[in-house]
Amino acid sequence: MFVDLLTLYLLAVGTLFATACMTFWEHRTNARHSRALRLLAAGFAVLGVGCALILVRRQIPCGAGATMANLVVLSGYLLILNGIAAFSGRQYRRLWVFVLVVMALVWAVAGVQGEPLVWHYLSSIPIALINGLMVWEVRRAETMKMLSARHIVVAMAGIHTIFYAARALILPWAVQVYGDGLLSITSKITLYEGVLYSVVLPMALLKLVRDETHSQLLQESQTDYLTRLGNRRSFFELGAAAVDGRGRQGPIAIFAFDLDRFKSINDVHGHQVGDDVLRRFAEIARRVLGPNAILARIGGEEFAALLAGDDARDAVSLGQSVTRQFAESARDPHAGLGLIATVSVGLAYFADEVPALPTALAAADRALYCAKAQGGDRLELA
Repeated sequence: MFVDLLTLYLLAVGTLFATACMTFWEHRTNARHSRALRLLAAGFAVLGVGCALILVRRQIPCGAGATMANLVVLSGYLLILNGIAAFSGRQYRRLWVFVLVVMALVWAVAGVQGEPLVWHYLSSIPIALINGLMVWEVRRAETMKMLSARHIVVAMAGIHTIFYAARALILPWAVQVYGDGLLSITSKITLYEGVLYSVVLPMALLKLVRDETHSQLLQESQTDYLTRLGNRRSFFELGAAAVDGRGRQGPIAIFAFDLDRFKSINDVHGHQVGDDVLRRFAEIARRVLGPNAILARIGGEEFAALLAGDDARDAVSLGQSVTRQFAESARDPHAGLGLIATVSVGLAYFADEVPALPTALAAADRALYCAKAQGGDRLELA
């Protein structure tokens, strides 16, 4: 099926305006990224206006149509760049002013005689620069690194960067070699590539925002609000995956922690102090057990941890270190607690075959009961 160029242009304009409306609506329900979404919505809308101006640029008097269309299109690209950068708390205000001022001067100096040179070649340079920065921003955004839509955004902006860089650097030489007919072919290719860009990039960015929001909500659903450790659900999901991923083979160490006489701490000192004690234990356990430990708060004052490999072989010394450091930190008045708080620890160690995670944790719980029966503030091995 043949699609004429006008239809393609109208498709690009319509898609950009539709995406702008969808992105603006998204900002109303996403307070966390409201500013970034507003910038993206404005960018898509302005880019749509710029594409519409390209269609009618020859009807604008005094040769101002090309200048106006180019500056509006650049403003749309810059808004999108700033929207992407806003996800990481960055902005490009100075670049925005610099690009528009420089290009306005270029158009003014070129005049009517130099319009073809600027339109076909020089105007491609800032477009390539801005899209290259989009690629850089998406690639270095920490919150986006695990999202699949990121690769689509990088690929689309990267292709746009390469295409417009080639227009600025290679096309002038190619026209000299093969003649002006190459400009007509390049213009058609530019339109097809532009339509693809206007459809895929906005949709990919919108999906990226939604995926990032979904990922954040999923993480929050698996995180304990007070200690910022994992919760019971995350411990059993991640722990079971870790055990099964090793083919039920050790070494694996399972810890069960329970803060001693925690109810009396709440009764005597208040729940605020109790919360401080829980947070302090979480900080110490995370620091001592290391970043590879699967550590979670699975009950009121109950915690669990899983270590694998070399870390599991040092489980006894690590568990004793948690017990000692927590008691010392709680007693230290300079640390902000200045009270007696201790923890009992049950440890189940599996050197070879590992049972299912609930069974392994039950073994650690039995060792924990033995530790508490002996007065607490100690580690018992199952």
